[in-house]
Amino acid sequence: MTSRQNHSQTKAEIRLPTQELRDDIPFFTKVLGMRMDMIYPADDPRVAVFSGHGLRVRIEKDAPEPPGTLRILTDRPDEFADGQRALVAPNGTRVEIEELDPPMVMPETVHSFVVRRLKDQAPWIIGRAGMHYRDLVPDRLGGSIIASHIRIPDGGPVPDMVHFHKVGFQLIFCINGWVDVVYEDQGNKLRLTTGDCFIQPPEIRHRVLEASDNVQVIEIGVPAEHVTEIDHEMRLPTPHFRPEREWQGQRFVYNQAKDAVWQQFRLPGYICRDTTIAENTKGVAGVQVVRRGQGDPVWTSHDTDIHFTFVMNGEVTLKGEGRDPFRLEQGDAFVIPPGMFTKLDEPTDDVELLEVTLPGTFETTLK
Repeated sequence: MTSRQNHSQTKAEIRLPTQELRDDIPFFTKVLGMRMDMIYPADDPRVAVFSGHGLRVRIEKDAPEPPGTLRILTDRPDEFADGQRALVAPNGTRVEIEELDPPMVMPETVHSFVVRRLKDQAPWIIGRAGMHYRDLVPDRLGGSIIASHIRIPDGGPVPDMVHFHKVGFQLIFCINGWVDVVYEDQGNKLRLTTGDCFIQPPEIRHRVLEASDNVQVIEIGVPAEHVTEIDHEMRLPTPHFRPEREWQGQRFVYNQAKDAVWQQFRLPGYICRDTTIAENTKGVAGVQVVRRGQGDPVWTSHDTDIHFTFVMNGEVTLKGEGRDPFRLEQGDAFVIPPGMFTKLDEPTDDVELLEVTLPGTFETTLK
């Protein structure tokens, strides 16, 4: 048996139409920097194949497809095709030149007072890896934040791959059940149980391994629209354990409810446990778990950009200046804009809230 028979090969190409092949050859070779691999027939060429930039293109005279669009991603777009960002090939194919790794854009927050109640029955959407998502901030404050209530109804292995997110901040807080996740440079798998949280620093590689029945988490991402990329090369767990490593100035945090130390909260009448997230993100965000304490609640306002709260247990009445009061219960969420006076009144003894703020350090004003 010959070596040719031993090693099978497979190639994929995309076909594009043309009316006159000779006009396309200099465009695809000189302007786009691709290599011509094939052309035929010799006496009157009707087909040419070009390759480059990870793409194989077959230009065929009178092919039935529309000319389509090619996107070329490069880390030096201003040096590619003489700096042009949009071109049209002689055969009609549109070519877009884009940044290979575009900078993350943080939209300006559009502040609003938002109340999202579980009993309003917002739809659950099936998302990545079969997980169910419920949107907790429908207007997403102009694109500055996404807050999702996520559940996996059926336990067992999760069909996930090693991936990472291009985000400014991301929190995973478990409110029911448990989930096993493995993270880059953080050792073997970690189990997140009810009351525990992770922060996933920007671009840390990770994979969800397994979950209990009806595991539920709250996931906060900033900005709302962010890219998830698959890493096909990395194997987890990684051989190195580096708990002090930083990703874009943020450390990985695994905060467990069993280690909680309760202290006075910034709002009178409540106590809290600090998840250390403000410290480990250098103030980018803060995450507190809040319970009923001693004394009476009062009217307060804040000056942080984003202030999100999810009701994990019990009930509380949210009062806002010029607004009707909302009696909130488990599964409800709200956002308070800066400068607005509110009061968390009439809390039940078992009330437990998850407060997420960006930035994590800010001023509270008592009325």
